Amino acid sequence: MSLTLLVMAAGMGSRFGGLKQLSPVNSFKETIIDYSVFDAKRAGFSKVVFVIRKEFEKEFKKQVTTKFNNQIDVDFVFQDTQNLPLDFTSSKRIKPWGTGHAIWSARNVVTTNFAVINADDFYGSDSFIIMAKYLSSLKKEDLSKQCMVGYSIENTLSTNGSVSRGICEVDHNNNLTSITERTNIIKNDDHTIVYLENNTETVLKSIEIASMNMFGLTPAIFSSFEEDFISFLRENIHELKSEFYLPLVLNNLVVKNKSSVKVLPTNSKWFGMTYKEDKEVVENNIKELTSSGEYPKQLWNL
Repeated sequence: MSLTLLVMAAGMGSRFGGLKQLSPVNSFKETIIDYSVFDAKRAGFSKVVFVIRKEFEKEFKKQVTTKFNNQIDVDFVFQDTQNLPLDFTSSKRIKPWGTGHAIWSARNVVTTNFAVINADDFYGSDSFIIMAKYLSSLKKEDLSKQCMVGYSIENTLSTNGSVSRGICEVDHNNNLTSITERTNIIKNDDHTIVYLENNTETVLKSIEIASMNMFGLTPAIFSSFEEDFISFLRENIHELKSEFYLPLVLNNLVVKNKSSVKVLPTNSKWFGMTYKEDKEVVENNIKELTSSGEYPKQLWNL
């Protein structure tokens, strides 16, 4: 079965301080995106679609995608603040409408079962392998089965500041029952993991399952994104910062018993560039994985 990798790359990385998607992580000026596409290709994905903003199209294509020629099919969609369903318009909106908007923007380009990832997150080769295996078992016209890769919360933290994570609850069949967004998650000096809410610290178990926005979806889900996006815009069209999130759609499908979302556990360690200080951590992790033989020194030998 043909599989597509959908890479959400429209964010500008305000906390990182620049266009972090294009920040090199090895001596060959390759990026985290390069590692994700490399892992996806060897796991069986045959196409990659990038969701970007029109204003950095030229730079993005020059630095990232030209190296994929003759390696994997590449396509683009633009996440435009004015590209909205029905007759909705928002003349003052500058920031894109969130991850749900990014998925909706790809509805006319993605026609196969697909995995969704963030451009600035490193997910690990195991995650792509288990994702590809499960997606290959689904029918693309079937809405009733979707999936996501679940990480141990301990494997998703930054040593340079707090993070936000979707904490998952699952049933006895490893099907998702809910995702709750927790903010200000940190590991204390005593190694306890906590999140801060209303000035109160709550301890999280190290085995809590975290969503890192690595979802496996069928094209049948696009109609649900449109339906929920319309409902969201009816309430938030005049908001300048409200965002329509991908997990909201999945939560709604689960609550309405329209779909199950299988949580696929992985032992992979996530890392990414939330803060500028994370760049060195990412580079060192890449060096270790390269030394262990997980990756060649240069991914795309041009």
